[in-house]
Amino acid sequence: MKQGLIFDLDGTLVDSLQGIASSLNHALNLSGMPIHQLEAVRGFIGNGARLLIERGVPAGTAEALVGTVEQAFKENYECTWPQGTVAYDGIVELLKNLQKQNFPLAILSNKPHAFTEIIATQLFPGVEFTCVLGQREGIPHKPDPAGALEIAHILGIEPQDCTIIGDSTMDIEAARNAGMKVIAVTWGFQEREHLIAAGAYQIADDLAELSAMLE
Repeated sequence: MKQGLIFDLDGTLVDSLQGIASSLNHALNLSGMPIHQLEAVRGFIGNGARLLIERGVPAGTAEALVGTVEQAFKENYECTWPQGTVAYDGIVELLKNLQKQNFPLAILSNKPHAFTEIIATQLFPGVEFTCVLGQREGIPHKPDPAGALEIAHILGIEPQDCTIIGDSTMDIEAARNAGMKVIAVTWGFQEREHLIAAGAYQIADDLAELSAMLE
């Protein structure tokens, strides 16, 4: 059987920075808080919606107000994400090519589950993911291995025969914790040196390199 390929979403398959930043700044503005430039928001992404908000609000913000901003962010993002989220050039073709070669494909994201599912459906028509998992209530997110191991079980593939492809240290740590292989990509939200420091030994700088590593 082919190895199972588990892709991260934000920063790996899709460039969602503009959409996330717009909704974050909208929510912050509603609560009278300072907004952030794109590059600042880039550093907030990767650990789920709650940590995104906690990093975006001023230090010392009351927990209840953090929750209010998070809810406003989710409500806005649900309506506006299509205006700020696009598949990276060539990604759809890569996924379809891997599908033709019978690689089992999955997505594991720290983005809320509902958003993960709808983005996967709308931005990757014709690509059949065996499993799409986002952040769910009561299930620890990456770098915890729970989601990755759940996907391996659904795919019917041993963890050591699965590869996580992602742009963040969370993906590298999740793969290590799950006993899986990992390929880090550099076109996402974290710098190459951070990926190396986290232990990435396979790093793809473009889709051609990623395709060669996978095949």
